[in-house]
Formats: sequence, C-alpha cells, structure tokens
Amino acid sequence: MSKTSFIICTVVSFLLVGSMNSCLSPEGSGEIKISGRQIMVDGSPYLIRGICYNPVPKGSDKRNFSNLTQDLALMVEAGINTVRVYQPIDDKAVLDEIDAAGIKIIMGFGFDQGGKFDMVSGTFIDYVNTYKDHKAILLWELGNEYNYHPQWFNGDVKNWYTALNNAAGLIKKQDASHPVTTAHGELPDALALASCPNIDVWGMNVYRWDEPGEIYSQWESISSKPMYLSEAGGDSYMTITKAGYEQGVNEKAQAAANAKILESVFSHTEVCSGVTLFAFADEWWKAGNNEVQDIGGWAPNSTGVPYDGSPNEEYWGILDIDRNKKETYDIVKTKYRELSKQN
Repeated sequence: MSKTSFIICTVVSFLLVGSMNSCLSPEGSGEIKISGRQIMVDGSPYLIRGICYNPVPKGSDKRNFSNLTQDLALMVEAGINTVRVYQPIDDKAVLDEIDAAGIKIIMGFGFDQGGKFDMVSGTFIDYVNTYKDHKAILLWELGNEYNYHPQWFNGDVKNWYTALNNAAGLIKKQDASHPVTTAHGELPDALALASCPNIDVWGMNVYRWDEPGEIYSQWESISSKPMYLSEAGGDSYMTITKAGYEQGVNEKAQAAANAKILESVFSHTEVCSGVTLFAFADEWWKAGNNEVQDIGGWAPNSTGVPYDGSPNEEYWGILDIDRNKKETYDIVKTKYRELSKQN
C-alpha cells in the first residue's frame, strides 16, 4: 500500500466514527439553523454578502492579520457581513475583532494542512470544540473544490466524499449549533449529493463568465437544501483584448463582471443564500515572485473567467494589495449596502 493510500484509509476509518446529528435547535436559542432553503440567524433569514479573505502580505505566502483593523473598516464600509477563510483562525483576539465589526465567518478546514486543524489528522474537531461557542462563527466549511483533485484521494473522488461526509458527521456530534458546508467545484453531481447527506449547505465555486445563470434552477431541481456561491467573480487583468475590454490591467472589466454576477445572485434569493465574492485583496504569492505582481496562474475549470477565460490569480481582489480600492469595490459597496438596508 502506498503512503497516500495508507493516509486515505486511515482518515476514512477515523471519520467513520462520526454520527449524523441535526444542526437544528429550538426557536429563540440564538443558534444558527437551517429552515428549508434558508440559513437562519436569530430567527431571521441570513443573506451572505460576503468576501473570500486570505490576507497574505507582499513577499510572503503566509496569512497575516496585522492589517485586520483596516481590512474590517473597508469591509464594513462595503456592507460585507461575511468572510470566508480557507483555514481556521486560531486567535481569539482576531475572532473577537471580526465579531465586534458585525461580521460572521465561514470557517474552512483543509484536508491536509500539515496536521494543524486539518481533516487527515482529525485535529479539525479540536478546533471545533475550542471555538464552537464563538459568536463570529456562521458555518463550518470542509474542503475547497477537492472534487477537481481525485489524485489527492488515491485516484477516486469517492474517497473524498466519504471523508467529507464523515467529517461533517463528527462536527454535528460535537456542535449542534452550526451548519456544515463545503465549497464544491461547480454544481454537485448525483454521486456527491448521495455520498454527503451530512452537508447542510452546499457552497459552489462557480465561474460561468458574468452570469451564473442556470446554476439556481439546476440546484433547485436536484436538492432542497440551501446553497450559496462560495466563489464567483472576475479578475482585473485581461490576457487578451476581448468583449470590448483591452488587454492589460483592466479594472473596468472586473467591475462590469462583478456587477452582473452580484445582480444575478441577489435576483435568486429564493434559492441562493448569497455569495462570498472572490476576493478581498490581490494575492501576490500565487503565480510567481512573491515580491511583485505577476500575470498568469492556473485554476481548475477556469475557462469561464470573465472576460478572457484566463485566471490571472494575482489580480482578483476588490482592493489591490496595498488596500487601494479598485473600481469594483464601489460596485460591491453599492450592491451590498443596498441589500443591508432591505434586510
């Protein structure tokens, strides 16, 4: 048996001890619940006006919260009520500051993060038990579009779905107050849905040009659970001239795409619980030299990135890395603040 096979078998066996408990709780308890297709917070439907947040400074590939106060001020100004993070925040002071800003967190766990609160080691459940009573937590999230990477799971995506479902079951056993989600690459298929009954809310990373379009009716036809777009949006660099947008740095293209995407999302709130737009600030660590902003990058199933079909990974922020606002920031601000007044 290969080392990879041994790890997969070990974690799947470990996770099989998880059990499925409901995340629903009595009315008036203040806990986060699921009601039909809706996420409920304090008895009211919760609409995610969100952003993906991974603050990595220039010259680094490590997340750092030294800029948190400024970042939160910019989020509050933009009407953001939710951040989605790709790995747990193990700092109560950071969580407290996010909560004080009125922002909730979709807290992500990776499968293999070197044994630090990850699924393969089982230590993710230690984090859940430590922070499950923190008011900043909205959802626990397991994995980020791992369905695109069966090679990580001994060549069989079913191994991932088994680990995912049983990890969700373990969370439910320990914490009945927070639903469990996953960020799936695109629309889940029948295998994913049948394999993962413990997932309460399905997040979907969807890049379908500037119109997620049929994703809502497609989801409605296959599931009665809540869904949200865990990633969507455009970057601010055009690899080629296309659709009336010039090659090169192009904030107008990004702003136009995000305006249409947000309009689509919030026109379908009977099915979709919102979006965590990708992303808060440009990330210089993704495509080359961490000291400079590089063109290029790669992401699975990314040909739907508006408007050039090319994911320029270091240009996806609604802010640049120095926190200067791009044109799309005002688009997000206008839409999110309008929605905040309605809810």
